[in-house]
Amino acid sequence: MESGGLLLWALPSALLLALLLQLSPRLRFRAKVLSYCALCLMASALTAPACLLWNGGRTVENMRLVCLICLCPVHRIIKNVVRSFKYLYGLRFDVKGLEHFQVEGPCVIVSNHQSVLDMMGLMEILPDRCVQIGKRELLYFGSVGLIMYLGGVIFINRKSTSNAKSVMSGVGQAMTTDNVKVWIYPEGTRNGNGDLLPFKKGAFHLAIQTQVPVIPVVYSSFTTFYNPEKNLFTSESGLKSCHPSTPAA
Repeated sequence: MESGGLLLWALPSALLLALLLQLSPRLRFRAKVLSYCALCLMASALTAPACLLWNGGRTVENMRLVCLICLCPVHRIIKNVVRSFKYLYGLRFDVKGLEHFQVEGPCVIVSNHQSVLDMMGLMEILPDRCVQIGKRELLYFGSVGLIMYLGGVIFINRKSTSNAKSVMSGVGQAMTTDNVKVWIYPEGTRNGNGDLLPFKKGAFHLAIQTQVPVIPVVYSSFTTFYNPEKNLFTSESGLKSCHPSTPAA
């Protein structure tokens, strides 16, 4: 009797929610963003145990763990889990100039940063042994912060210049000793207006310090399919361009 009563309430509630999502672009946008964040949290929570069991903790190698389900050595758990999200939202990322990305050894990769959706595009071309620089606040974002930590993401306190310089100095040493690539967003924050903010100098100081090339990566504007100001989150393709590397001065 109780289950029948619950079903009686659940069905009209589901129909009402579906109707509201169709009639309200704002509600529909927020629901899709919320579902994306929830998906990130859930996928991170499910992936973290594999990272802990396989490599025993924090390491860049967690980006290329052998998939325990299909036992295929080319699978990279974190990378492939995030890449699969695009199918749920009808997105496609076209990549141009990937041949410029074939650089052996350490390098500094710089790209623009528009929204939370950038992560899906990032995973389309993320090279092996590549770590990202991220703001420290992300470390406390539940299971997402945990999986970023386990994947080797380097966190910086943007409010402390001395901390940022100290961390970047350590990154330079790790690049040469551990043979890792570093992915940096030189704008320092998200910017979805279709243009670029002034670049901070840290990425370029790092390249000069370590004498490694800089590889520019550019996301085309997402505003045609993702625009919070217009409550827009639709299915479309985004372009990602890789450009020739520039030697450090």
